[in-house]
Amino acid sequence: MSTPLLITPCAASQLPVDLLLEADPHLPYVQAYLANGHCYIARRDDAVVGVYVLQVRAPAILELMNIAVAPGCQAQGIGTQLLQHALHSARQLGATRLEVATGSFGHQLTFYQRAGLRVYAVEPDYFLQHYPEPLFEQGLQHKDRLRLAIDLN
Repeated sequence: MSTPLLITPCAASQLPVDLLLEADPHLPYVQAYLANGHCYIARRDDAVVGVYVLQVRAPAILELMNIAVAPGCQAQGIGTQLLQHALHSARQLGATRLEVATGSFGHQLTFYQRAGLRVYAVEPDYFLQHYPEPLFEQGLQHKDRLRLAIDLN
């Protein structure tokens, strides 16, 4: 049996940048939301295995800006535990809605939908217009961005 996951709030400076870049490869964007984000780090046996960052978007609305699991620790349920923790943390911070933005296909979309988040908007050509390098997943280029949300009431 593996050691339990310990997820705690932390300062942005404690988050490993390389892990954040696994989820969002554009460093200037990552640095921008870290500046005023609620940061959390997940450890197992003193090793960092995951992170997530929440940011206030509007009164009672938080956005999950980044959620990442260390490459060697993926497919072990850590991401699901992080997302459940993020939903709990958002409620604790007074949010009634949690939003997230992601690509229009791939495992991230399914990951969020399994947790109950639903698409409420499409941002056509977002990745083409906002990222300096093309983003590919499973041989397909990300072009549009989807915005998903879940009510926390």
